[in-house]
Amino acid sequence: NYVPKFCFRSSGFANKFSLPELEAKIFWLMQISFITENVPLPPLRREVVAQWIAAVAATHGKRVGALTYIFCDDPYILQTNRQYLQHDYFTDIITFDYSKPQRIAGDMVMSLDTVRTNSELYARSYEEELMRVIVHGVLHLCGINDKGPGEREIMEKNENEALAILPKDVFDISK
Repeated sequence: NYVPKFCFRSSGFANKFSLPELEAKIFWLMQISFITENVPLPPLRREVVAQWIAAVAATHGKRVGALTYIFCDDPYILQTNRQYLQHDYFTDIITFDYSKPQRIAGDMVMSLDTVRTNSELYARSYEEELMRVIVHGVLHLCGINDKGPGEREIMEKNENEALAILPKDVFDISK
C-alpha cells in the first residue's frame, strides 16, 4: 500500500482538445508514478521520461495507462521476488502487468543497486543502464519476453531501439 509521490494528471484537460490534438498530447493523460523504497529518487525529468515511454509504447501499437516505478534497493527487490514470484535471487526489475489489449499498465519494482552493479558488469554508464531497465519494464508490458530461446536478443534489440530515441535531456542535472 503505497501513495505515489508523483504522477501526471490534468483536471479537465481532455475536454479542451479535439481527438487529433489529444493524441498529440497523450502523455498528459497517462499516470506515471515514481516512488522510492530505501533509495533516493533518480534525478529524472519526469515529463521527458513520460513522453519517451509513450513513444516507445506507440512503436508497439500501445498507449500508456497507469504505470508505477518503485525504485528500491537489493533487499527490497529480493523480498518482492521471494514473496510474489517465489524466486530467491536479486534482479534489476520485476514487472507486474495489468495491461489491457491496447493500453499498458503495471507496477515495476526496480533495484537501483542491481542497476549500478549491472552498469559496471556491462561497462555502461549508470544512467544508460537505468534507462535501459526503465524501458525493459515497458517492453515487457508491450508483450516482449526475454526468458525463452532467442527472446533475450529480441528484447535487447528493442531496448537499443528505445534508447536510440531517448531524449538527451532526460536527467535533471540541477539535482
